[in-house]
Amino acid sequence: MGLIGAARGTRDAEFLELVSGHTGRLYRSACLLTSGDTHQAEDLVQEALGRMYVLWRRSAWTGGRHRVEHPGAYLHTVMVRAFLAQKRRRSSGERPTDLLPEPTGMEVDRTLRLTLLDALGQLAAKDRAVLVLRYWEDRSVEETAEVLRLSSGAVRTRTSRALGKLREQLGDSLSELAAH
Repeated sequence: MGLIGAARGTRDAEFLELVSGHTGRLYRSACLLTSGDTHQAEDLVQEALGRMYVLWRRSAWTGGRHRVEHPGAYLHTVMVRAFLAQKRRRSSGERPTDLLPEPTGMEVDRTLRLTLLDALGQLAAKDRAVLVLRYWEDRSVEETAEVLRLSSGAVRTRTSRALGKLREQLGDSLSELAAH
């Protein structure tokens, strides 16, 4: 194996380390972005990993002037951007069924989870992305603005409006579900 092959093997090992450390969190965020559609979430994670791998293989990107300081955070950014690009496509609204399999566990948790996922699903894609980034991934306004390519003010406005829409949709039902 030559010098180029050894460098490529090192980059592949680093990529595998990145993937193993971030796939769980990436999948959970994808589930929220897709309103609980686990199949679509898996596809979204695979698309993000594929896009990231293409970038990772470029030697200039991983070691040169384009080096990313936090590749895990960038991986989440790639996924959110892939989600938003998918939502802009016409066929992205297709869903084979709206029936979910019966999971085991507490009835209250399932009902609360489904209610929240349904409410998230009724929001616009960018509003949903803002809420997931801000409250699920616990990112700052500035980080969220960078990922979504918005101004900080636009992120604050979208956050406020999206939370208001959730409150309108859920009304008193959320407090009733959480109280049980």
